[in-house]
Amino acid sequence: MTPLDNRHFGFDDIPDQWGKTVLVTGANNGLGLHAATALAGAGATVLLACRNLQTGAAALTRIRKAGGDAEHHLVPLDLTDLSSVRDAAQHACEVAAQIDVLINNAGLMAVPFGRTTDGFELQIGTNHFGHFALTGQLLPALLGAPAPRVVTLASIAHRRGRIVLDDLNFDRRKYTRMGAYNQSKLANLLFSGELARRSAAAGLPLLSVATHPGIAATNLFDSMVPPIPGALAVTHLGLRVIGNDEKDGALGQLYAATMPDVRTDDYLGPNDLFGVRGPVARSPRTGGARNTKLAAALWEKSVELTGVEYTQLARA
Repeated sequence: MTPLDNRHFGFDDIPDQWGKTVLVTGANNGLGLHAATALAGAGATVLLACRNLQTGAAALTRIRKAGGDAEHHLVPLDLTDLSSVRDAAQHACEVAAQIDVLINNAGLMAVPFGRTTDGFELQIGTNHFGHFALTGQLLPALLGAPAPRVVTLASIAHRRGRIVLDDLNFDRRKYTRMGAYNQSKLANLLFSGELARRSAAAGLPLLSVATHPGIAATNLFDSMVPPIPGALAVTHLGLRVIGNDEKDGALGQLYAATMPDVRTDDYLGPNDLFGVRGPVARSPRTGGARNTKLAAALWEKSVELTGVEYTQLARA
């Protein structure tokens, strides 16, 4: 893996983003809020795609303060409902003539078994299928930009992921919280790589990049904390000690979204302590995450299950 040009990338290193429009899913809290705020501060117009509109409105107020004269927007988005995904894509295209960067940031981790509105297992339905459908439906707006990028948040948890194409939704196999999460994060990496290959084959300028935050002290871990007084605060403190704080956890997606040395199919994030913490670098991925046949099969299965066909790739 070749090193990045700016190994010690920080928030002050974000290039000028004036004139660019960026859509960030899950921009109402956590990594997404930090990324959206930093991009607005660098001059970008930011579309905050959020399910919780109350916290989304508060985030919009914060981002407007950071973003100067740009006209930022709140876009209602529930990734667990494909009709909401369709409406969100339509809304985004109505308020933005083009989208330069899509950051697929939102996600669930290690939650109890549940199903989305469309019957998908909740974690792969949110983390993968929802973002697969959103990206496909935003593709015309992305391809209207001169140098579009799609940034998809994966995880070091992909290392233990296993894709079962004929049982992605745990209809037959035993459900485990982390097993489902690991599968969804492997799916994110496979999707990012396949989008990169298909875009390149079609001769399109779109860059598809995956990132991971290492271990960051975000609310993703809250579902795993026992309901004991003080346990949540202790858990977040421990996460900050061994990994990154919430703000630094956003650096990988910010690098992927803005820096000139990013290449399509990069996987960016910290590498120290086996990927737990450290500066943004090109990161290793498992053999399963590099499996192009599996990625193509997952893509076709995702088209079948979501009905989103990425016709712009086929026509290019």
